[in-house]
Amino acid sequence: MNDPAPQARASALLRRPKLWIVPTVLSGLLALLLSLLYMGGIVNPQGDLKDLPIALVNADTGKPLPGQERNLGTQIAGAIMSDTSSDKADWRRLTRARAQDELDAGKVYGALVIPPDFTASVGALTTTGATERPTLTVLTNPGKGSLGSSLAAQISTQAAHQASQTIGEQLTRSAPRADATLKLLLADPVAVATEVGHPVGTHSGLGLTAFYYTLLLVLAGFMGGNIISNGVDTALGYADNEIGPWHTRLPTVPISRTQTLLLKMAMTAGITLVTVSLVMLACVTVLDMDATHLPLLWIYSYCASLAVGLGVQAINAAFGGIGQLVSMFVFIVLGLPSSGATVPLQAVPGFYRFLSHFEPMRQLGDGVRAILYFDARGDAGLTRAWTMTAMGAVLGVLFGFAMALYYDRKGHRRLTPQPA
Repeated sequence: MNDPAPQARASALLRRPKLWIVPTVLSGLLALLLSLLYMGGIVNPQGDLKDLPIALVNADTGKPLPGQERNLGTQIAGAIMSDTSSDKADWRRLTRARAQDELDAGKVYGALVIPPDFTASVGALTTTGATERPTLTVLTNPGKGSLGSSLAAQISTQAAHQASQTIGEQLTRSAPRADATLKLLLADPVAVATEVGHPVGTHSGLGLTAFYYTLLLVLAGFMGGNIISNGVDTALGYADNEIGPWHTRLPTVPISRTQTLLLKMAMTAGITLVTVSLVMLACVTVLDMDATHLPLLWIYSYCASLAVGLGVQAINAAFGGIGQLVSMFVFIVLGLPSSGATVPLQAVPGFYRFLSHFEPMRQLGDGVRAILYFDARGDAGLTRAWTMTAMGAVLGVLFGFAMALYYDRKGHRRLTPQPA
């Protein structure tokens, strides 16, 4: 009887430098890249902020004050629009109705509104007819995310306070005999009121449910695609099945790479029906997430998650063993910081704005946000989301089958690994 071969010991293998090199380099590189990518997108939103869309509404219809050619609303709007000291805001001068429409479509993060009676109420401060301080209104848009709405509110409030100080200097000069109390009022005469310009539901996570729901769709497509890929490889005998101490190896089924990819994609299309339905069941029914247009939300959720799943299968077919790592970078690592969901794209470095033009999570998130918060309007991002989702799915399928066909024609058959 032959003696069993001596078994290796961990203590001996740990002394082999080659055993350490690959996992150490890959783990360290992954940790470094994750840190730079994730923290790089959120570490300095104020410093990176540029051209945040904010509406400016001048509804002031009052006559100019004595000695002035324009009413105060026109003066304030002109000063804000001509200010070149900062590029943080992209002020859009709109009518009140147009500004509300752009708030409802998610095209602006907020608005600064000058009311119709503004000049008249300011002029009344120097007379006995003053009853209350004139007010500028800052409108927020929580549907664009809490941080983006907050940044817009800060910029609008700062502009309103600056206008108040400028007006205060004019009023103080025009009323040199005012008593101390009136001078204190005239120095900063304008109050600023903050209101919600486009409200979202109380079960909308302060505008964050769209991001987390999108993340669920991406994760369902990503993890589901990899589970299906591994499951098919195991069932066809191209991978071992090991659970705890139990190990099985099924007979290898002769099949081409192209047919294997077709099988995996067909199963992805079927299983995604189940996963997306369960995601909606958990979020909308069990957790009571605010959601309307439920049939449309389900259809879009299915197409979005399916596009991710098909992309995962294509990448796995092209890259083999490292396909899961590649798809993780494509759909998650690069997708999260460039999604514009938690931090506005106007407040991230240019590299992430570049990624946002084609990274899947941004495209899918725009569609979900439009459905959940902006009445499923096409101009709120839904039209673009449908277009980009369809393009991504088609490109993924074409890429996957092109690579599989190439490997088959070159004779690169899938080999069955044998024990050493």
